[in-house]
Amino acid sequence: MHIDQADLFEGMDRLFIRGFMALTAMERYTKGDFIFHRGDKADFFYTLIEGCVKISIGDDEMEVYTIDHLGEAFGLSSILERNYYFASASCLEPTQLLKIEGNSLNQFLQDHPKNSGTFYKRIANRLAQRLVECYKFV
Repeated sequence: MHIDQADLFEGMDRLFIRGFMALTAMERYTKGDFIFHRGDKADFFYTLIEGCVKISIGDDEMEVYTIDHLGEAFGLSSILERNYYFASASCLEPTQLLKIEGNSLNQFLQDHPKNSGTFYKRIANRLAQRLVECYKFV
């Protein structure tokens, strides 16, 4: 499966997807690596290519959500005008991600209003799904 077939980009035009991809850098992590910690400056938006990422909160790093589907996004604080990540992200297995600087992504989205509305709706839907998933831990 290619990234342009992932849920996050479904229905968006290829020019938008190519522009998005041009902003990305591929990063690889090993099991146990932290991508970011709660309280770190929220500079980057991530999209999962392969692997599994635990999103956790609190001093005991309680898991609240698992990122494990191709195209699943996290690091949303970087595009939602939050200065710092509100959770930590660590790898549960070897992981490959696309990393995008949040300010660059926000500018790109402003330059592509036709697709940005769909993009933000998908992000809002993912946040809603995560909220439902979090209730399973309560």
